[in-house]
Amino acid sequence: MIFGIVGNYNKENIFDIVSSLVEKLETRDLEYYICNSLERAPKPFRNKNLADIKTVAEKSDVLLSIGGDGTMLSTAFTAHQYEKPVVGINIGKLGFLAEVDVQKTDLFLSNVLSGKYTIEERMVLSAKCGIVEENEFVAFNDIVVDKGNWPKMIEITIKVDDESVATYSADGIIIATPTGSTGYSLSVGGPIVSPKSNVITLSPISPHTLTVRPLVIPNTQKISVFVESANTKVQVNCDGQRVREFKSPLELEIIKDAKPLKILHTSLASYFEILRTKLLWGLDVRKNNKERE
Repeated sequence: MIFGIVGNYNKENIFDIVSSLVEKLETRDLEYYICNSLERAPKPFRNKNLADIKTVAEKSDVLLSIGGDGTMLSTAFTAHQYEKPVVGINIGKLGFLAEVDVQKTDLFLSNVLSGKYTIEERMVLSAKCGIVEENEFVAFNDIVVDKGNWPKMIEITIKVDDESVATYSADGIIIATPTGSTGYSLSVGGPIVSPKSNVITLSPISPHTLTVRPLVIPNTQKISVFVESANTKVQVNCDGQRVREFKSPLELEIIKDAKPLKILHTSLASYFEILRTKLLWGLDVRKNNKERE
């Protein structure tokens, strides 16, 4: 198996972490490539296997994303393009998507080399505005349409398979995959959705009515978002990373992408274990307080 290493070069300790990982790979006589963006790290990384991200993705069997969830989403964009599995090694704060703790890289490599892993397919959303190809987006967490820097609300009309659903004023709307249900969508009251579910969630951002609530629909349906703003522009972003402004009014069409994202998963942590330990989901505060007494 050939590993492609992509790291967050803004992390102070990225040099030491990647160096340690490379040593572990070389000890096991494993091939690897390293994204040359690490040359911009606080302590520049030098290695004979440095290459541009395109080469790393093409020549690797699996991409290792070293950083936090943001790095994982960025690496996932490349992994999806080249249809390669990706796994996140967390050196950030939360690390919900980057589920392998950096202290467990030895155990992770042992599991992978012994075949104790699976390749999960996660839903991807794609969006387009009109027929302009350059305006197409893909998202693994969510596609967000919002007011941008405009201080007032925007008017949003939602259709599902061309059938009218609702029109309301709000700061925006989040269209999320099951993977993204624990991200921005969760913070505005959206549901937690198992990544194995074949659904899409639509969660309004600060709607100006108590009757508007998150909606869950099958991922086989097409979502149309029509936005009008008193401002000249509205904003669309994918995974909080690829952001563009469009002239108002805007009509956006969102569907499930035909190509899923492949994530390499070992037995080091399960989805619900991560929910409990990292998001404290299901934690009974009363019980913990009683045990301290």
